Amino acid sequence: MNAPSIKYRGRLNALSPDARRRLLDRTGTSDIRVAQRTADLIARVRHQGDRALREMAREFDRAELQSLEVPRSVCEEALASLEPKLKEALARAARNIAKAHAAQKPQVTEVETEPGIVVGRRPDPLGRVGVYAPGGRAVYPSSVLMGVVPAKVAGVGEVIVCSPPGPDGKPSAGVLAAAALAGADRVFALGGAGAVAAMAYGTESVPRVDRIVGPGNAYVAAAKLQVVDAVAIDAPAGPSEILVVADSSADPEAVAREMLAQAEHDPDACCVTVAVGDVLAQAVAAAVERAAARARRHEIVTRALRERGAVLSVDSLEEAWPFVAEFAPEHLLIATTSPMEDLPKARNAGTVFVGQYASVAYGDYMTGANHVLPTAGLARAYSGLSVLDFYRWTTYQRVTRDAAARLADDVGLLADSEGLFAHADAARGWRKS
Repeated sequence: MNAPSIKYRGRLNALSPDARRRLLDRTGTSDIRVAQRTADLIARVRHQGDRALREMAREFDRAELQSLEVPRSVCEEALASLEPKLKEALARAARNIAKAHAAQKPQVTEVETEPGIVVGRRPDPLGRVGVYAPGGRAVYPSSVLMGVVPAKVAGVGEVIVCSPPGPDGKPSAGVLAAAALAGADRVFALGGAGAVAAMAYGTESVPRVDRIVGPGNAYVAAAKLQVVDAVAIDAPAGPSEILVVADSSADPEAVAREMLAQAEHDPDACCVTVAVGDVLAQAVAAAVERAAARARRHEIVTRALRERGAVLSVDSLEEAWPFVAEFAPEHLLIATTSPMEDLPKARNAGTVFVGQYASVAYGDYMTGANHVLPTAGLARAYSGLSVLDFYRWTTYQRVTRDAAARLADDVGLLADSEGLFAHADAARGWRKS
């Protein structure tokens, strides 16, 4: 069966080495022009501050900014103006996000490594965090909730939101409403690399933050990577992706819906299904074809499937799990007969959806889990955004007088062996005479 809109078809173990490499490599090509342009924009903000930000708003957003900051009253008005059912849906999402993330709050830990020696770790909320919210054709109030709510749950001192202005000089009403609902302390009508630079280094109006989180376009992603000398960021992120592992219990139409839900995000989205058996793989591919033909975002969906779509078959689930670990998807959906039994076998995923009823869309909006996730295989090392991202840890050590005396000689020996003789003297100073 020909499937012109799905790039990779057939047996997983029959993929050529080149095809497998291209399927696994979602890092994209480095665009030197984007990197250089981003560096120039960051330099302008560092040297010219608010003036550069106003010029960029005029240049990129066609907006004249009287003030970079959006008054709180404007955000509250946007929230009050929301259609009631939409407002309640956002509120429900915010409640679930708060509840899920509150359960993740870390605690002080202490351990006595030897009698009289205690090593502890204390979580301290960050002082100020910046949340970037995309604008233009990609406006995601849900991403505002995913960044602001966990930060507030963690007890961050101040949470600011930056989002590009429209022609009226304000970010989208949805973003403003979500910022008000989530409890953002300040909102700025700033977008792109300029917003990232302003949050990283500070300007006359925009305060410097300790961490920047949230999705954005190629310039935002490049800017976040270029300011890591001055500020922490969340995991580097690229286009959306999904990997579905399915067996004979899965509904091919449901799998196709999940594939399209990610494909409609971006022409560079990566959507893959690994199905047990050729029959299921063919049924899924056919369902994807039908769904793509009637998709309202047809052009985006079709391009994503043609460039990075895959429906591959395996003989058994055991053949799928090594590929899952290697692929390290942003979203992993386990659509199998016993998904909870299979969950421990799934390694290296930004977030796992257990069972075919657990649509990725539910996690994107309403379950309470965070949808800011690592992409491009970075789930091998990075985790999704959580309340833990809004703390730094203070390590402390207590040593009694008797314990100091017991440590003195061995520490002195180690310090001497490294040529650090003042260290040795400091240790041996607590010997008991």
